[in-house]
Amino acid sequence: MEINQEYTSYNPGDVVYVFYRNPHIQNVANIQEAAVVKNPENPNELAIFLYETYYPLTNEMAIYSSEADALNAFEQYFGYE
Repeated sequence: MEINQEYTSYNPGDVVYVFYRNPHIQNVANIQEAAVVKNPENPNELAIFLYETYYPLTNEMAIYSSEADALNAFEQYFGYE
């Protein structure tokens, strides 16, 4: 399991799993399925599409190719599922 995978290995249309913090309750985090898409602001870059919002895909994001990897990392970081 890699924590911060090289983001260039993703392609538009890939489904990934990310940690998402509730913006209203900062101590609540969940694993959320998201889509890799072309960044609408820069078509030469990729973005994560999550909750109707585009987030530039960077190597600073914790992105997981499988839900199982995301669950393992979530348990490691937060101690609960």
